[in-house]
Amino acid sequence: MAQASSSPRSSAYLDALTQEIEKKLQRALASPSQRRNLLQELFADIALEIDERAKEMILSREEVAISPAEDGIEGQLCFYDVLTDHYVRVPESGKRILDLIVQLWSQSFASHIFALLFHKWLFEVQLDNSEVLLRYSSALVEGATNVFWIDTQSNARRFQSLFRYLLEDVALESKRLNKIPVQVQRDLFLLLSRFIFFYNSGGFSGNASSAPESRISKFFSNVLIHAVDKLDSFLRAFPLFPNAFLVGSSADFFVIELADQLQKLKVEPVLLHYLSHIKLLQGMELRMATSTRLKACLYSFTSPGGPMYPTRAVRHAAWDALDLLFPVSWQIPSTSYKLVLPIAISMVLARLLEFRNGLREGSIVLSVGNNLFRFGEAEKAKVLDDVNFEGCSFL
Repeated sequence: MAQASSSPRSSAYLDALTQEIEKKLQRALASPSQRRNLLQELFADIALEIDERAKEMILSREEVAISPAEDGIEGQLCFYDVLTDHYVRVPESGKRILDLIVQLWSQSFASHIFALLFHKWLFEVQLDNSEVLLRYSSALVEGATNVFWIDTQSNARRFQSLFRYLLEDVALESKRLNKIPVQVQRDLFLLLSRFIFFYNSGGFSGNASSAPESRISKFFSNVLIHAVDKLDSFLRAFPLFPNAFLVGSSADFFVIELADQLQKLKVEPVLLHYLSHIKLLQGMELRMATSTRLKACLYSFTSPGGPMYPTRAVRHAAWDALDLLFPVSWQIPSTSYKLVLPIAISMVLARLLEFRNGLREGSIVLSVGNNLFRFGEAEKAKVLDDVNFEGCSFL
């Protein structure tokens, strides 16, 4: 990520931006009726991508010449990217903004703004007050959660640089990680677990779109290896949880968060992206409860209609994920089980009704060999006429 130049021209421009941010925060503080709108506008302003004219004032000539793939995330460099670096280099420059945000702490978008502007500052300055550190670090996790959800809802990766910093420079760097309370460390790892597949569009770095077609296969192979290695490092760095003896290992915590995240997603391309990365879970040692939870989550995407209302593409992706993670020796084909199920249920209910009536009349004597669920020849012929089992047996 290109950083702002330390030249007088760049510093003056960033100081001017800081003053504008202060003015908008002061207006929000003075106007309760307009507070939410003003904070939302400010959040949108600092999340904007920097245009070429502004880049020339903020960055050095060498940095302006950097190619988009090396410059930022998918070629994006946003105002919060350069401002957060500026507040690390010149901490006193952001002090007034921080004081104003604290006064607006409970307002919508306050945590968003704090997370974008001060996520690096929090790990580079020394905070001796444990209560203040807990408040700031908790606000960081809350704000990061909110902005990551904005990305998933719009299928954008505007805040990928924030995610990468929290993953690679905090979660995987014990020196920075240990600066925040253990409670917040746990919350941070659970947060990263929910979005790590979403932001892994290129093995946590790089972009597939720039690879020549002849190297696509090798590129994605390398991306997969890199992603597996990064995920393995992430799981090894997981902090200890007090309920680990009930839940399981770090892999169990990770998969539980991932399954919960899948069921909250509504944007088809995002959901397909998650399902395409399910292959990274292959071979993980999970507890039975976790495995069952993941399987139930994936099954919920295999049928049309509520509560998930998956599209055809999502249903196929979910079946592919199930086949990969939970291979079975036989199963009723997805195209035929809907036809079999109503017939089987009606037959069982009819037999139960017949059985109940027989008990009332005293004409049935129970025996060990009695099987209420056995198909008669007529019923079996009817089912075989209606459905093609494609070689599967119905036991």
